[in-house]
Amino acid sequence: MKLHPVRTYRSDEHLAREDQLAWKIAAVASEQLEPTTEVTDMVINRIIDNAAVAAASLTRAPVVSARAQAAAHPVSRNGSGSTVFGNAEPTSPEWAAWANGVAVRELDFHDTFLAADYSHPGDNIPAITAVAQHLGRSGAELLRGIVTGYEIQVDLVKAISLHKHKIDHVAHLGPSAAAGIGTLLNLPTEVIFHAIGQALHTTTATRQSRKGEISTWKAHAPAFAGKMAVEAVDRAMRGQTSPTPIYEGEDGVIAWLLDGPDGRYEVPLPEAGEARVAILDTYTKEHSAEYQAQAWIDLARRLGNEHPALRDPANIVRAVLHTSHHTHYVIGSGANDPQKYDPTASRETLDHSIPYIFTVALQDGEWHHERSYAPERAGRADTVELWNKVTTVEDAEWTRRYHSLDITEKAFGGRVEIELTDGSRVVEEIAVADAHPLGARPFARAQYVQKFRELADGVLASAEIERFLDTAQRLPELSAAELGGLTINGDFPAVTAKGIF
Repeated sequence: MKLHPVRTYRSDEHLAREDQLAWKIAAVASEQLEPTTEVTDMVINRIIDNAAVAAASLTRAPVVSARAQAAAHPVSRNGSGSTVFGNAEPTSPEWAAWANGVAVRELDFHDTFLAADYSHPGDNIPAITAVAQHLGRSGAELLRGIVTGYEIQVDLVKAISLHKHKIDHVAHLGPSAAAGIGTLLNLPTEVIFHAIGQALHTTTATRQSRKGEISTWKAHAPAFAGKMAVEAVDRAMRGQTSPTPIYEGEDGVIAWLLDGPDGRYEVPLPEAGEARVAILDTYTKEHSAEYQAQAWIDLARRLGNEHPALRDPANIVRAVLHTSHHTHYVIGSGANDPQKYDPTASRETLDHSIPYIFTVALQDGEWHHERSYAPERAGRADTVELWNKVTTVEDAEWTRRYHSLDITEKAFGGRVEIELTDGSRVVEEIAVADAHPLGARPFARAQYVQKFRELADGVLASAEIERFLDTAQRLPELSAAELGGLTINGDFPAVTAKGIF
């Protein structure tokens, strides 16, 4: 990897196009490299993972709405169309990227990468796949495109913090998806460069979508970024240019949305010929909740089973979770969001409330993507009482470990200190989730397949489950005709209130 210095340039300073971050990203994307065996296996895992969480969300209102919007758009003229999860009729690629992106993100249950910023790199897959299907590309070409999408998003997330300036993390997704589509289509560096600039320019938005009363837009935001990436590549292929330099310009993203004219970054990118392995740094979720809650769910389940008295609020004075800055201020009591303690809050809000999540996992000894969020579960009197005794504080050591570049010490958990009414204390800690590569039960192919089977059970026909798994696991060998099989089919009417389309 090579670190590329990035800063703002005044308009009277010349910054050659080849020295701009968007060009350097495009140069990575325009190089055609064969993925390693390990990377190929992980891409297949994540395709299965995306389909698993999409299957579980097919009847949820945001997904039904997005699917209905996609169904209203016929296949565009320049290809054969793209598949939509839960709909047998193909649609135009940008709308397939939209509908499938919402289905994948709705339950907040797929892969993650956390560093200077947050991300769900699996959000790249719907847009890149939609274009591959529409234009008749092979599984091997799709594989290379997805590898690029992961590489660019992870590299940007390692270097540039968006959330510090209240910018939603999908601003890293627009460029990465555009770069992945560029690799898929083997486009010239200049075309990808302009697509990246347009994708970034159209996908910067505030983090209010993840603050306070979190709305259904949370699932739509990354899907919108994927849709914008498809459209940006289309325009760039037609010779249309982008704002330049998009990152470094005097009125660019860094100067006005991020660290300002004095901001400095070092962005890691692979050198020419270097294997793109960033996907191996990412990790999926065993539980349907914000990733920073994954380890806490595992710890809470264990504590509740080992110490049943902890489930009764009458026995607890307080429980304090000592954790990282991000966990405390984004999903903890440090966010100062009263909604994080509101039993009538939306599901989207509750999955960003670590006090709620820790309480329910402690009492139930499990975490379920539906039961754990049910209104009757959130409103249970003993849960509300215990929930209000759970708070978070930032711990400098856990913050340091959260940001560590050493994978062996990078951590997303913390230490809980529970004070009981009898004067005793329970103190335990956890560094990473059980499913993390360094956790107690790391996910491998068998676990991804099992996750798909469990979430698709009762949703998809058994034959459809087996058909999809067979297709996905043959990804590098798939012909253009077979690529349409990377979808999940069933009878899922998309009935909503009437819209414009």
